[in-house]
Amino acid sequence: MKIDKKIIKELSDYLEEFNLTELEYTEKDKKIKVSKNNVNLSNSAPSKNEKITETSNISAKNISGIQVTSPIIGTAYHAPEPGAKKFVEIGKKIKKGETVMIIEAMKTMNHVPSTSDGIVKEICVEDGQPVEFGQTIIILE
Repeated sequence: MKIDKKIIKELSDYLEEFNLTELEYTEKDKKIKVSKNNVNLSNSAPSKNEKITETSNISAKNISGIQVTSPIIGTAYHAPEPGAKKFVEIGKKIKKGETVMIIEAMKTMNHVPSTSDGIVKEICVEDGQPVEFGQTIIILE
């Protein structure tokens, strides 16, 4: 099978254009998966982090602590409305079931509850940032 660099380039461009971390393209017996590791989501050059894989699972970096992940794809918000107090801050003690963030999907605001008691160690997404299903949004100690 010959690798079509044009398709790979186009898929890589879509990753950046739509702020995705992974994209898979299938045509007959050909399957191409393009992904990038977003260790730091700043405006660094993402093309250096892009890679092409043929495996279906990519292991995440080792993170110590309890991870609270996004249950859906959408846009993350730290507060119930602009200018309001944030749900969580680094160092804040939270209880299981307490809202840690809101994920907006299809004009619906979905409250994301903490999956465990703990102290907020890290907030992994910026306010207004798109998130994917299963993406870590906060880490508890």
